[in-house]
Amino acid sequence: MAVSRRIAELSDLTGRGAIVAGGAGHLGTAAAAALLELGARVAIVDRDRDGCDRAVAGLGPGAVGVPCDLSDEGATRAAVREAARVLGGVDVLVHAAARVGSSGAAGWAVPFAEQSVEAWDESLRVNLTSAFVLVQEARDLLAASGHGAVILFGSIYALVGPDLSLYEGTTMANPVAYGAAKAGIVQLARSLATQLAPAVRVNSISPGGVWRGQPEVFCERYARRTPLGRMASEEDVKGAIAFLASDLSAYVTGHDLVVDGGWTAW
Repeated sequence: MAVSRRIAELSDLTGRGAIVAGGAGHLGTAAAAALLELGARVAIVDRDRDGCDRAVAGLGPGAVGVPCDLSDEGATRAAVREAARVLGGVDVLVHAAARVGSSGAAGWAVPFAEQSVEAWDESLRVNLTSAFVLVQEARDLLAASGHGAVILFGSIYALVGPDLSLYEGTTMANPVAYGAAKAGIVQLARSLATQLAPAVRVNSISPGGVWRGQPEVFCERYARRTPLGRMASEEDVKGAIAFLASDLSAYVTGHDLVVDGGWTAW
C-alpha cells in the first residue's frame, strides 16, 4: 500500500508559479497572499502599473508585477508569456479580474433601461473573455507542469438573481452584465475542465458579497439575508484558493466552490 501524503505536503506549492489576473484587486490580492504563503511564486497581472507595484510591495518576496490591459487580447497573451518567463513556468492560473457594480463607467451601474451595449461589451471583455484568452494562452504551460490548476472567480450572481431591494436608497447597483458574465465564468470552468483534462484541473469559486465599506443600510440588509449573518471578507476566500490550487484537490475538477455564508441555501 502506498504511503499517504500528509496534508502539509498536499497543500505545499513550493517551486510552483502562479498567475493572478486582477491581482491588484481585493480578492486577487487575497488569492496571491494565500498562494505565496503556501510557497508559490506569483505574478500579479493587472491593468494599473501603480496598482501592480503597490500589490507587489504589500505581498513581499516572491511576487512580481506584470501590468496588462486584460481587455486587449494581444496584451493578455503577451502577459502570460512574460509571467511564464519570470516565474520559470506556470502551474496555477487564477482569474479574479472583474468590472463590478461600483465601477464608474457610463451606462454601467445605472437602472437596466439605461445600461448601454458599450458597457455590456466592455464588461464581458474583462469579466469573461479575458479568462478564455488567459487559459487558452497558458494551456500548454499548465499541462506541462504536472500540477496544472485553473481557478476562475464566479459569484453568487452566477447562480441566483439579485435582490434589488438591497440597493434601495444607495448609489449602488447590480448591472445585468455582471451576473451574465459570472454565469459564463462558471460554465467556462465546467467546459474547460472536460477539455483540458486530465492534465489540467479547472474549477471556479463563487463568493458572496464582500465587505468593502458599503453603506451601512446595505450591509445590514445583506447580513439579515445571509444565514451566517455577515458579509464575506477577503480572508474567506483564502481557504478555497489553497484547496483548489494545490494537490488537496487533485481529484476535483469542473466544480464551483460557493463561499457565500449560506446566501444561496435559501
